[in-house]
Amino acid sequence: MSKASFVVTGGTPLYGSVRVGGAKNASYKLMIAALLGSKESRLLNLPDISDVDLVAQIINELGAKAYRVGERTFFIDTRNLRFHAVQAKHGEQSRASTLFIPVLLAKFGHAEVPLPGGDKIGKRPLERHMMGLEMMGAKFDQENGILKASCKELRGCTYRFEKNTHTGTETLIMAAVLAKGKTILENAAEEPEIDDLISFLNQMGAKIRRRSFRKIEIEGVESLGGAIHKIMPDRNEAVSYACAAIATKGDIVVENARHKDLKAFLDKLDEIGAGYEIGDYGIRFYYKGQLTATDLETEIHPGFMTDWQPLFATLLCQCHGESIIHETVMQNRFQYVEDLRAMGAKIEYFNPTIKNPDAFYNFNWRDHSEADHHAIRIFGPTDFVGGEFTIHDLRAGATILLAAIGAKGKTILHNIEQVERGYQKIDEKLILMGAKIERVN
Repeated sequence: MSKASFVVTGGTPLYGSVRVGGAKNASYKLMIAALLGSKESRLLNLPDISDVDLVAQIINELGAKAYRVGERTFFIDTRNLRFHAVQAKHGEQSRASTLFIPVLLAKFGHAEVPLPGGDKIGKRPLERHMMGLEMMGAKFDQENGILKASCKELRGCTYRFEKNTHTGTETLIMAAVLAKGKTILENAAEEPEIDDLISFLNQMGAKIRRRSFRKIEIEGVESLGGAIHKIMPDRNEAVSYACAAIATKGDIVVENARHKDLKAFLDKLDEIGAGYEIGDYGIRFYYKGQLTATDLETEIHPGFMTDWQPLFATLLCQCHGESIIHETVMQNRFQYVEDLRAMGAKIEYFNPTIKNPDAFYNFNWRDHSEADHHAIRIFGPTDFVGGEFTIHDLRAGATILLAAIGAKGKTILHNIEQVERGYQKIDEKLILMGAKIERVN
């Protein structure tokens, strides 16, 4: 990938329409899940992003075949899957590596994967995945940044997650589908991307059902076939364009956006006085007059998503009055604040007083350090001014890009490949709606 930068000339409202692609947080995980089958699977509506390309590369290195057929489609042929080790170089690039563990254990009884990189937004504890796999019969060892797992066979179990974990739930679902006997996952994640994974695996012949709120039951089967499946639309992409339109006083249609995936976000738009209309085409988002400050607390699904809070912060910078954001899901997700401050935002950090923080927060409180901030106050409205910034993580990068579109003057953004891990042709889509963005090498 070329080392490119964006030069953004601000001050233009967004008008028009944009079509969101397949969900980043479902796409590459379903590609990995396809390896559990004994026949070819076809995945439709896959986004053209670097995380998808990286997982395709790993699948091909393991002996199976993942290849593009048409605009947004991958075929995944598992017949020649024969290696159980993911190359070490892939650990720093993505968080996908550990998701290969349940697949490789189910197929070979052995797995070697590099410890994951991805966004630096506080510790993302892997023990929630590993404890469940250990209950299913896996043993773990760690050596030079490589996680080694082995098992005689995977056996069903009843496992309760101590705290909500999106990837941990997906990991144990993938381990359980070919395990001997029944697995019951309690306090499991509820995100729609997990339902997308369940739907795909069931089409392949798995027996998975949600029994009740946060309870998933999986009956192990002998083998899985293949399936044709269309990936759900990306709700983070939908929220990104919605925030950009409203913050720049624009009016856009986000095609494919599903309101059932965005309820907590739409409720917040009602609170600040932003406009939206739901139709069979998707959702129209528009500025309809002065915006009012509000408070929000991120929560696990169905609450306000942690991935949305940096994007929504840009919108709160345009609201009149004092807003508060309290981040309860990730340990450290305010990397964007210093950049927004440099662009003219009035933002203060603070840590709310919580009686029992270990029970209240979704991250492990023992990992928290004095340097971590868990809440901010935003005083709006803000006249953003341009500047020069290096992007450190995906959502923070999108946040600065949104602010730059509405800012006075020019903004230069370096390390844009962080944003392109999760957004397909984001600059081209924004340009078509009126943004002034130039890509320079």
